[in-house]
Amino acid sequence: MALARADMAGVDALIRDRMQSPVSVIPALAEHLIGGSAKRLRPLLTIAAARVSGSTDDACLKLAASVEFIHTATLLHDDVVDSSELRRGKVAAHLIWGAPASVLVGDFLFARSFELMVEAGSMQALEILARASRVIAEGEVLQLTRAHDLNLPTETYLEIIKAKTAELFAAAAEAGAVSAGATPDQCRGLRRYGQNLGLAFQLVDDALDYSGESEVLGKNPGDDFREGKATLPLLMTIARTATTEKAFWDRTVGRREQTDEDFQKARALIVETGADKATLDLAADYAAAAKAALADFSTSNSWRPALEDLADFAVARKM
Repeated sequence: MALARADMAGVDALIRDRMQSPVSVIPALAEHLIGGSAKRLRPLLTIAAARVSGSTDDACLKLAASVEFIHTATLLHDDVVDSSELRRGKVAAHLIWGAPASVLVGDFLFARSFELMVEAGSMQALEILARASRVIAEGEVLQLTRAHDLNLPTETYLEIIKAKTAELFAAAAEAGAVSAGATPDQCRGLRRYGQNLGLAFQLVDDALDYSGESEVLGKNPGDDFREGKATLPLLMTIARTATTEKAFWDRTVGRREQTDEDFQKARALIVETGADKATLDLAADYAAAAKAALADFSTSNSWRPALEDLADFAVARKM
């Protein structure tokens, strides 16, 4: 998003400044994850929401940096919980520094994020992002308790991704809006935009886990399958092959007894049943809903088409 280039440079500088610590492992581990390959979509959303709402000062930069710290902290914790091997195309931090250091640096980044929220000076934004931190944790725990569940209802799956992914997108946009003094209707509209964008983004991620390549994903394809995560393409495929492949799904997902060839079979079944396309179609619906949520902003406001382009990007990422 060219409009945000200068703002995002300021956010990057703030992130690098605030991840410093006299305890050397903290900046080293944080730099490993936060460094150049990060997309920074969530802080970009905070900046764009503030600017489309009329902000002309730098008050939103600290909120944007705090959003990135929250996101990075959750990634560090997730990779430990999931025993992930790759993150953003690099070896996962816990495999280099160990799980305890990864968890504790994640805690440090959470603390930094709340310092930045306080410095930003908006109690309403602080409330929004604090609530988001709680909801994200609840979503992660819900996903953990329903792992390997072959009968997970679609509604529960959507509840999980709404909490663990879409909530931070929604909060990032809403916090940017309130920091700019947006009207209540504009704040609600930007929150809906962020939530729908986050749902679209996660659905595409879930589809890419079965159809993407590691160079694009920044992680190993099939990680969700190997971890037994009940994502939408998998749930659709299980339902559509229940009479022919029940034993395969019970073994590979239910009991996580997998061979090297099982992921390729799962991938083929997902394509064969059209579950990947159905997931991407639903993502496109959420992206369209995100763009519709911007109706309170004039089409002559240059930030509105930029936000619409961001929604298109969420569903146009390469397989």
